[in-house]
Amino acid sequence: MRLLALLLLAACASPAPQFIGGERHEVTRGGLRFVVFHAGSRAEVVRLGYLTRSERAIVPRLMEEAAAEATGCRVVPNSMRSGIPGDTGEARFDLDCRA
Repeated sequence: MRLLALLLLAACASPAPQFIGGERHEVTRGGLRFVVFHAGSRAEVVRLGYLTRSERAIVPRLMEEAAAEATGCRVVPNSMRSGIPGDTGEARFDLDCRA
């Protein structure tokens, strides 16, 4: 039963309060699935699915790519922030959408 609950939670993504009402996009990068919430000049990226610790190293770069792909904006360098430092399940980025 716990495994079923974990799988159901891993398959859904909800935005942080400041991204409610923003655009929702689904993106696959590097074989991983992400949900991107876009609101103004910010994006929140949520990784879907489970990864072992050793599989997580590439995730921050893929999250940045997913944010850029989904929004059509340039991700501001070094703007990645996470609610939990080192967490690869969720990150927020500042965007430069002047194009």
